[in-house]
Amino acid sequence: MSAHGRRLDGKVGVGTGSVREALNYIGGAFVSAAGGGTFERENPSRFAEVLGCAASSDAGDVDAAVAAARAALPGWRAMGGPARGRQLFAAAERLHAAAEDLAQLVCAEVGKPIGEARGEVARGVALLRYYAAEAERAQGQNLPHPDGRSLLFTRRIPLGTVALVTPWNFPVAIPLWKGAPALGFGNTVVWKPAKMSSLVAHRIAELIGPALPPGVFNLVLGDGAQVGAALVAHRDVAGVSFTGSDEVGREMGRALAARGVKFQAEMGGKNPAIILADANLERAVEATISGAFRFAGQKCTATSRVIVERSILAAVTEMLAARARSIVPLPPQEEECYLGPVVSRPQADGIRAAIRRGQAGGARLVAGGGSVPPGCEDGYFIAPTLLDRVDPDSQLAQEEIFGPVLVLLPADDPAQAIRLANRTRYGLSASLFTGSLDRALAYLDGIEAGMVRINAETAGVDYLAPFGGLKGSSSHSREQGSAAVEFYTEIQTVTISPGV
Repeated sequence: MSAHGRRLDGKVGVGTGSVREALNYIGGAFVSAAGGGTFERENPSRFAEVLGCAASSDAGDVDAAVAAARAALPGWRAMGGPARGRQLFAAAERLHAAAEDLAQLVCAEVGKPIGEARGEVARGVALLRYYAAEAERAQGQNLPHPDGRSLLFTRRIPLGTVALVTPWNFPVAIPLWKGAPALGFGNTVVWKPAKMSSLVAHRIAELIGPALPPGVFNLVLGDGAQVGAALVAHRDVAGVSFTGSDEVGREMGRALAARGVKFQAEMGGKNPAIILADANLERAVEATISGAFRFAGQKCTATSRVIVERSILAAVTEMLAARARSIVPLPPQEEECYLGPVVSRPQADGIRAAIRRGQAGGARLVAGGGSVPPGCEDGYFIAPTLLDRVDPDSQLAQEEIFGPVLVLLPADDPAQAIRLANRTRYGLSASLFTGSLDRALAYLDGIEAGMVRINAETAGVDYLAPFGGLKGSSSHSREQGSAAVEFYTEIQTVTISPGV
């Protein structure tokens, strides 16, 4: 028995046998929630199937996790970057050895097509290896002192204990692109994943936890309103990194700003793809379809608006509609799956409601719709949906739907296309398809997005590159790559003068 909760040794998996249990990971041990509560996790492809259950934690569990992280902080920080890097590399090797098992669990719990799930796990391994090396990189600057004798330099020091609050749609990559740099730069971590990816989170803790000293990495499962709020309010949390909705992110930001706690947020997008008349239309259409409909559009960088120069509007509309109709929703475990289910019933209901509201406001359904495709009645499947005649200021064109829904907007010329692309509070990712260098350069100067693509889809970014948006998409910091050091460390300025 643990002082905090009972130990359980059960494994989390995808089998069809008894219900499995996902637990908190605190101080190097798996423990149930202090109150003993749990919640079920269903399979979005077959919603009658329960995959497992997970700990339903509260503020007491958060206190225990933060206390464990605080206790482990001095030793982890003193270990030094090279030694921390070696332990992160060991964690990467454990993740790599279990890659297929983890990918299958991602596929089952959040409905991600198996090919994309494998790619995400591979990215997680790469992130751990990358920050294992970054932990050894010298950080700081030597400066000339005015007296010519003293030493003046800066160094980067860890924040302390940081909280990571992550979504369900990238249940491996996002926690690791936050957690790996946090750990590599000397912080300890308390991780709160989305409820809908709790089984995956437990499995990650099983894999990387034993590679690290007890208390350095902690996992607390449960509802965001309880666990997330307790983390945000905790006096011993030195920083919070969040990915999720803008509503929750802004509420967190206000609360943390009032206490002077460092905060980082990525809060979604309404990402445009502009197709100009001089583009390679086949390439542009395929990239737009991929950006909009892979993983059922459940990516913050997914293409949700396609803006087409009017002279090619009819041709591109026909091409997009034909390609959308050709995509058959499939169970995500099938190797050829391009588009699987959305993650939950509330998600599916919200997407269908958005389509209905758009049609009521005058939008025309060109392909797809909110109905369940034949043969998919047992899961949360929605056919790829394309709508035109959409008011650029309507909810359909302005709000993040997070589903396989693409709206088509016409533009008279490239300048108007850029204005339409910018006509939203978001500014995460944007694409332009053109054969003109001049138009590409004008687009770079005019577009309001943190990640800008030319002749490539809006979705995705390499882990070596900074990730983040402009305007309402971001707290104006960046994740991934060498930029991560800016959030997870503070600059300390040091002067050492001779004693005589």
